[in-house]
Amino acid sequence: MAKLLVPLVVLGAVAQRCPPRCLCPAAAPSPTLLCARTGLLAVPPSLDRGAVELRLADNFIGAVGRADFANMSSLVHLTLSRNGLRRLAPGAFADLRALRALHLDGNRLPALSGPQLRGLASLRHLILANNQLAAIEPAAFAAFAATVEDLDLSHNNLPALPWEAVAAMASLATLTLDHNLLERVPATALSRLPRLARLDLTANRLRALPPVPGPPGPSLAAGGNPLHCNCELLWLRRLARPDGLESCASPPSLAGRLLWAVPEEELACRAPHIAGAAASPSAVLEGQPLRLGCAANGDPPPALHWLGPDGRLVQNGSRRALGADGSLQLRVATLRDHGAFTCVASNAAGEAAARVEVAVLPLPVPHQHGDGEGEAQSGPGPSDMARAGANESLPAGAERRIVAADLTASSARIRWLPQRHVPGLRMFQIQYNSSIDDSLVYRLLPPSSRSFVLRDLAAGREYDLCVSALYAEGSAAPPASRALGCVRFATAGGAPGCAAPRPHFLGGTVIIVIGAAIAASVLVFILILTARYKAARRPPAAVASVCSQTNGTHRAPEPEPPPPQPLAVPAVPPALSAPGGARALFPSHSFPRRARTRRHGSLPRLDAPDALPALRPSFGSTHWMLESTV
Repeated sequence: MAKLLVPLVVLGAVAQRCPPRCLCPAAAPSPTLLCARTGLLAVPPSLDRGAVELRLADNFIGAVGRADFANMSSLVHLTLSRNGLRRLAPGAFADLRALRALHLDGNRLPALSGPQLRGLASLRHLILANNQLAAIEPAAFAAFAATVEDLDLSHNNLPALPWEAVAAMASLATLTLDHNLLERVPATALSRLPRLARLDLTANRLRALPPVPGPPGPSLAAGGNPLHCNCELLWLRRLARPDGLESCASPPSLAGRLLWAVPEEELACRAPHIAGAAASPSAVLEGQPLRLGCAANGDPPPALHWLGPDGRLVQNGSRRALGADGSLQLRVATLRDHGAFTCVASNAAGEAAARVEVAVLPLPVPHQHGDGEGEAQSGPGPSDMARAGANESLPAGAERRIVAADLTASSARIRWLPQRHVPGLRMFQIQYNSSIDDSLVYRLLPPSSRSFVLRDLAAGREYDLCVSALYAEGSAAPPASRALGCVRFATAGGAPGCAAPRPHFLGGTVIIVIGAAIAASVLVFILILTARYKAARRPPAAVASVCSQTNGTHRAPEPEPPPPQPLAVPAVPPALSAPGGARALFPSHSFPRRARTRRHGSLPRLDAPDALPALRPSFGSTHWMLESTV
């Protein structure tokens, strides 16, 4: 009977732990829940939290919440395929620290964000095929970037990938990206995957393929892409794969042909040629905008970049902007932009260059004649970009439009001429930046302003500053700007003795001071403990048991002399052995019956012959000392 009851109890326990509509095979080597094709609308709340494998495929689970898989730290394999899943709550898999395989294929996920896959620190296989993914955040793969080996993103709507996040997957062996909308694969992304063994890029929109690392390199499938067959695909042609399905979509002479069937001499590139480069306009006043255009052709299409008049590469900044078509926009032209810019076009076959002359004219300086009327100076005059405070000689009566005065290490006063002749003046705009930092700083001032004080400037730096007048031509027209002039000035350098210390110097000094204070405190503490220890081990001074008897007079206490050697007591005379003998011998002194000592005891009686204390005189006084011989 007992043998029959034990299996029934075990089956009852398993039935209680197994959710409805699920199968929980008792013969499985590890706890397994099979809930596939059971018509579930949500994750069952009665799941065994100690399960190792959970299969929920082919159901109707539309969302996964934060608590659905909570505390399932032993789960290794999770399948949620073909559920029509649309939403993953942030942190839905945060407790699945031991999970190695996650199947989310055949669902309707529109995008992946960083918190959705947080906590999967042991994940090795991530299957996201056949979804509706159109975007993936770079942080979505951060939790398992070091452990993932298989990543399947096929049959989605991805126009691009977070390639930097993919390149960080050092253990990635299989990358499946077929049937997406990819248009570009960076060469640096694939070169950083040393363990990549299989790469599938079939049926995308790729016109070029970067060389894959090798040899031997990964197994590559790239058929179904509109490849542009030129010299950039020679590496793929030399792989000698007669079974390859890569075909050419351009140029027209090679369209429709399989890549492996095209001779290498027909995969040619054409060096770039610059069709035109010009500045619009070619000459401007300082402070005005300027655009430089450049057009080039070649096979493959060349990349364009610009070199400034100083020969340095021009980059995007607050004052300069590079367009997608290769154009260069100068938002505020300065005299440093005067000269020749160079447009450089480059591709795999070579490069070409063209110079574009740019003329940046200084603003004219008005002269004051004897009648008081101002007249613009003809021809180029002295530049407003000259350093303020420099020793320069101006013609008599000449005045700058923009002046930087009262220069200190952290401030400068900017003055400009009144603009009474500008109709509809709304306000003044000041823009400036340091020669080290390209970020512009803007200030808007009322139209009545004639000067402005700049504060919080860096000491010993050059600044470029321009002033513009904003005015309205009509009531409905937007405000227009008119450049009044520019100036370059330099702030005064701080005195060597008063210069503020650098932050890292201050930090190091504070750390050294704090460390020295702590060391001194520990040393003083050790010295105090040592002194107390020595004082505790010193033996106490011996105290003699002494009782003094004076003659009744009071004397001030004297310092104790060093203890003298006790005098030898002679034999007791017969007169002292008799009763009252001591009193008869010393009639002027009265002896107490018992002599008290510092110790709370008493001396023997003086009339006892066997206990008579020794008598010794106390030098320097008129009293006698009694010392017990006991």
